[in-house]
Amino acid sequence: MIRVTSLYPNTPGSRFDLDYYLKEHIPMVLERLGGACKGVTVDEGVAGLSPPGHAPYRVVVHFLFDSAEDFLAAFNPQAEAIGEDVENYTDIKPVIQVSKIRS
Repeated sequence: MIRVTSLYPNTPGSRFDLDYYLKEHIPMVLERLGGACKGVTVDEGVAGLSPPGHAPYRVVVHFLFDSAEDFLAAFNPQAEAIGEDVENYTDIKPVIQVSKIRS
């Protein structure tokens, strides 16, 4: 199983509409990815290691797939439509990581 993670840095002055993200963007992405996506979680950063420290990421989202090939097969045909919606909720450029789940 793999995890595709989008990390949105907590940049001062940046914009992130979490309500839109949760109610509009994530459901749209899940619909477009179909059954290839096995699950999703969304984390809202609240603090760094020593509260009330600054959270390094404003939002972190994790999508689960059986394999990188399954992810690419589902995502690539939808990439443009998914990308076009980003401006509706943020001006932050996310950091994307694909990880193999080991435990």
